[in-house]
Amino acid sequence: MTTTIQPTGAKTPTRVPMDSLRKTALVGGALYLITFVTSIPARILFGPVKDPNYILGPGADTQVLFAGLLDLLLAFACIGTAVALYPVVKRQNEGVALGFVGSRTLEAAIIVTGVIALLSVVTLRQAGAGADALVASQTLVAVYEWTFLFGPGFMACVNALLLGSLLYRSGLVPRIIPLVGLLGAPLLFASDLAVMFGIWEQVSLPAGIATVPIALWEVSLGVWLVVKGFKPSPITAGMATAGARPA
Repeated sequence: MTTTIQPTGAKTPTRVPMDSLRKTALVGGALYLITFVTSIPARILFGPVKDPNYILGPGADTQVLFAGLLDLLLAFACIGTAVALYPVVKRQNEGVALGFVGSRTLEAAIIVTGVIALLSVVTLRQAGAGADALVASQTLVAVYEWTFLFGPGFMACVNALLLGSLLYRSGLVPRIIPLVGLLGAPLLFASDLAVMFGIWEQVSLPAGIATVPIALWEVSLGVWLVVKGFKPSPITAGMATAGARPA
């Protein structure tokens, strides 16, 4: 019988800890992807409650409540993306980075306001408010539509301009990614203005086309940060040097 003897003093392989910058990129990218995978299903699942006569029918309350939960996760993820990336992008420009945190937080607040409005329609239906609450329910749906225009609409443009400029100048990711956001922001802003003044509907072909560059910017940023992390740059080099200094 052969006996395998492990050499004396042999070290057991240890797991190399993940670099803090890699963790930051991974968390920020994952949160960006969460905003994408929660926003679209929530918008679709909210469909029934926007029917003017929803309050009079049997309702799809469970579906609407689940959509509300998705939008709540979306709001948390919006804030999380800014908080996660702030320690890195502030080294490019702290004022702009703070502006990004503020704009993301405002977007989240607008989203939650819209969720509360639609969930209030469910409450009215469950309370048996009936035809007397038709005007109130339609008003609440209108509030949601406006919050959707100002939250994921106008604020997404502001976010793209702020974070896109930071990432483009710093070189933390391939410049084509923030460039898509920087070019897409004015396009979406113009489309949102057109919706606001009744030139076309919020759900229409022109509005959908105008949304594509911003959606592509956010998805590509999330995927890059998760898969690749930050590119080597003066910012990452400076952070690595600061982390290597003895306390």
